[in-house]
Amino acid sequence: MIKLPKKLLVIEGYDPAGMAKLEEFGATRASVLYKRMLGKYVDQRQIDVSEMSGTEPPEIDMDQYAGICWTGSNLFFSETDHVVQRHIEWCQKFFEAGIPQIGSCWGVQLAAVAAGGKCASNPKGREFGIGRKIMLTEAGRSHSMYAGKNSVFDGFESHADIVTELPEGATLLAGNIFTPVQALDVKYINGTFWAFQYHPEYDFSEIAALALVRQDGLIEQGSFKDRSAVVEFAEEMNALQIDPLRLDIKWKWGIDNNLADPEFRTREVKNWVHYFFGATSSPPPAS
Repeated sequence: MIKLPKKLLVIEGYDPAGMAKLEEFGATRASVLYKRMLGKYVDQRQIDVSEMSGTEPPEIDMDQYAGICWTGSNLFFSETDHVVQRHIEWCQKFFEAGIPQIGSCWGVQLAAVAAGGKCASNPKGREFGIGRKIMLTEAGRSHSMYAGKNSVFDGFESHADIVTELPEGATLLAGNIFTPVQALDVKYINGTFWAFQYHPEYDFSEIAALALVRQDGLIEQGSFKDRSAVVEFAEEMNALQIDPLRLDIKWKWGIDNNLADPEFRTREVKNWVHYFFGATSSPPPAS
């Protein structure tokens, strides 16, 4: 476990209505998931949480923080409002201050937009459940974020917006057929933001709960036939969380062993912690 020079700040991306919807269906708050994931590599006492999407803007003393971690969100860049603008402005402040950033889903979209890129609704609809065949680019294969990661892998997904235009300082690290921009390294002003469209912080139980949260839209776009199909998926994901060796379920849904391995799923986050705050700047060893 790494001792940080300062604390990490996890920014809760969901607004109050979004958090209430998650809790209604048994999903965990995004900031709780992130803090839990980071706690594998950093003392929990060195991790703070800030709610960015409330009615009042947050008060953040940037001098306290070594790194900023952005969670997923129920907000959309395709429906920009003052809260979305608040996220953009704070992200730009962190870039200017030179504080390393990392983020999932909303994080990759935010990194792009804050640095001058663009996002829009994916014409293919919501990528949900398991993002298939996420493939590293040539730059991704040599990038420190992906040290010890396969060049092709699956990841948990739930997003309707995508990055449609890269900012000048962005390097594309990964993509798949559904979402061409799955990961970026964005360098802007004085800072760096490692970001991915998928969710390393999720597990099978979280994707089960999110299926229930998003069921109306998922049925409407044809991802599930009806509510009973959503319930079946959720039940089987929960069963797999309890027993990751359930080959029948893994075979049915095309789930490989890497996705079921928390260490593999969170390798990018471990690499970020080691790269920016470890004893050396060399890529961390694969575990």
